Amino acid sequence: MKDTTFSIRIASDDLDTIKRKAKQARLSQSDYVTRCCLGRQVVVVEDLKEVLKQQRAIGNNLNQLTVLANMGRVSVANLSETAQALKTISETLQEIAERGRWSK
Repeated sequence: MKDTTFSIRIASDDLDTIKRKAKQARLSQSDYVTRCCLGRQVVVVEDLKEVLKQQRAIGNNLNQLTVLANMGRVSVANLSETAQALKTISETLQEIAERGRWSK
């Protein structure tokens, strides 16, 4: 719980840098400075939207293959490696997300 105000004098260039980095990390300036000062890691993952978009596209393709298999149009498809790769991607993305939220 934030219950105290802490004021400092800082160069305007440094403040601009802090504002930019806090925005990039999607944190408030207060949270960003607090994490940095307490030695907590601030993790910024760039271009994660593109990775998630590609992951969704792979998932959609798998769903389409499943529909075709259920309709009898595809009789054999070995997707165990693809399914394992998607699972690994999902687990890795989850770990990255959690590290970004709860890093210490």
